[in-house]
Amino acid sequence: MSAEIAEQPQALARTLENLLPRCDDIARLADGRGHVLLVARGSSDNAAVYARYLIETTCGLSAALAAPSVATHYVGERDLSDTLVVSISQSGETEEIVATQAWAHERGGATVAIANVADSRLVREADLALVTQAGPELAVPATKSYLTQLAALAVVAVALAPDDTTLRSGLQGASAEVERLLGTATDHAVDILAGAGDVLVTGRGIVLGTALETALKFEETCLRPVRGLSYADLRHGPIAIVDPDVVAVLVAAGDGPLVDGMAALAGDLRERGAAVLGIGGDAAFRDACDACLPGPALPEALAPLGLIVPAQLTIESLARTLGLDPDAPRGLSKVTRTDAER
Repeated sequence: MSAEIAEQPQALARTLENLLPRCDDIARLADGRGHVLLVARGSSDNAAVYARYLIETTCGLSAALAAPSVATHYVGERDLSDTLVVSISQSGETEEIVATQAWAHERGGATVAIANVADSRLVREADLALVTQAGPELAVPATKSYLTQLAALAVVAVALAPDDTTLRSGLQGASAEVERLLGTATDHAVDILAGAGDVLVTGRGIVLGTALETALKFEETCLRPVRGLSYADLRHGPIAIVDPDVVAVLVAAGDGPLVDGMAALAGDLRERGAAVLGIGGDAAFRDACDACLPGPALPEALAPLGLIVPAQLTIESLARTLGLDPDAPRGLSKVTRTDAER
C-alpha cells in the first residue's frame, strides 16, 4: 500500500495524458443527453460521489448515483435515452457493475466505462472506455486506482463543461501537488487516531466523497468501525454522540463556499470535547482544529485529487502502528461479489 501511494503522481500524470485527448469523444457520446447516471460500489462509489457534485456544479447537468440492485434484482424498466451512464470499477470485472452497464445500454443509455484493466468486461462492453493508467494494484485497499478514477471523472467533467478553462488549468498542476503531499508528516495524526475511542469523518459538497473514502479506508485497513457522514447529516442529529472519546476528522477544500462552515463545525466539535483532526482547509479552518494535515493548492473542484493523499498516508501508518497488515485487510479481496448472481 505504501509503495502504491508513492506511485500516484506518475499514475495521475499518465492517466491525464491518456484520457484528456478523449474529451471530444466523450462530448460526442453525451451530445443531446441531459442526465448523467453514475454506477459504482465501494471506493469507486466514493469517486462517483465526487463526480456527482463536480458535474452538477460545473457542467449544468443533473447527475445521480445509480442503485445497481434496481438493474440486477428488480430489473427496473427505465428510459435512459437521455442519459450518459458512467460505470466505475477498478477491476472492470465486478459482476454487479458489468450487469448494470448492460441493463443501462439495453434501455438506451450511452455507456462510458472507467476501469484500470484494459481487457476487462466492463471496458469491452461499453460504448466508450476510459482506461486509467494506475498500473497493477496489489494491495487490497484502493489507492492509486481510486485517485486515477477521480482523474478520469474530472476528464468527463472537462468534456461536458460549457467552459473547461478552470478544470484544464487546475489539472496541469495536479500531479505536482500529489507529489508534494507525499511528504506529509503524519506521526501526530497517527498518535491522535491510535488513542481514539470512536472516529467519525465528515466533509461536504465537492469533498464529501473524500470524507467517505477516508472513512472506508479507516474501516477496511485499520479494522475499526468509523462513521462517514456529510456535514449536513452530522448536524441533523448524529452530532449528539460527540464527546471526549471521539476523534473527528474533517475534510475541507482550501476555498469555495463551504470552507467557512467546516471551520465553524470544527469549533463546535471541540466545544463538545472531541479532538478534531483536519485535512486541507484554509487558515481559519486550520486554526479551529487541534491538528491539521495539509491539503493541495488546487481549486475546490479538483481538491479531492490531492486531499485523499494525506488520509491514505495516515491510515497506512496507523494500520502498522496497530499491528495490522494494511496490504491485505482481514476478509477482503480485490474483486468483490455483492451476492449471488441472477
